[in-house]
Amino acid sequence: MAFSMTSKRSLLLGAAVLSLAVAAGCASNQRASLAPSGVSAYTAPTSLPNEGSLGATSALGYSAVVDDGYALPAIPTDKIDPEYLRQRVSFPEGREYELGTVVVDTPNRFLYVVEADGMAMRYGIGVGRAGFSWAGDANIRAKRSWPKWFPPAEMIDRKPDLEPYRDGMDPGLTNPLGARALYLYQNGKDTLFRLHGTPEWWTIGTAASSGCIRLMNQDIIDLYERVPMDARVVVKQGKERLAAR
Repeated sequence: MAFSMTSKRSLLLGAAVLSLAVAAGCASNQRASLAPSGVSAYTAPTSLPNEGSLGATSALGYSAVVDDGYALPAIPTDKIDPEYLRQRVSFPEGREYELGTVVVDTPNRFLYVVEADGMAMRYGIGVGRAGFSWAGDANIRAKRSWPKWFPPAEMIDRKPDLEPYRDGMDPGLTNPLGARALYLYQNGKDTLFRLHGTPEWWTIGTAASSGCIRLMNQDIIDLYERVPMDARVVVKQGKERLAAR
């Protein structure tokens, strides 16, 4: 019983922290662990891997999956607008970019990875609240699988409940950065802007993450494998609509 109560308290604390983080934003203060990593470039496969293999996200779609020891639940796709589900689409605008460029269309809540012949892989996203959002060109200079989250000191000062995470929140299902995080740098400096995962699939298509771009966890895993280090990211900003909380 004691173990059960302890687990329940931990789960409730994690949910509360996730809620605070969503409201406050995903920007992290500079830490050595966020320095550009040595992740090698990845070329998207021409055929899908077997469903039983690691990294078979495209084959699995939005099914439940165990990723690096973490059990991600299935996403109820019947409750999501189909246009926000991962899909290959025609993207003529992509012809002006190099292959592999990530284009974030915040007004329409889409993220595109440019492919050949005017095509792109498209994902639904949640975007930053008005006043906290960022737009411009950047490059992916760090990639993390199940990253730690470092709330900025000023955020902790405003939200004392975050004090236990002053030295970082360990990876997990309630971590605000989700299963993966891609860190955007501009002119060699961290923008504090992230492409990251979220367990809150119902916020896709809305403005729910202050200053960052969130994708469903199964989607961020797919994106993480699809784009190489140093890939260009173009973020286009627009008016925001807030998620119903």
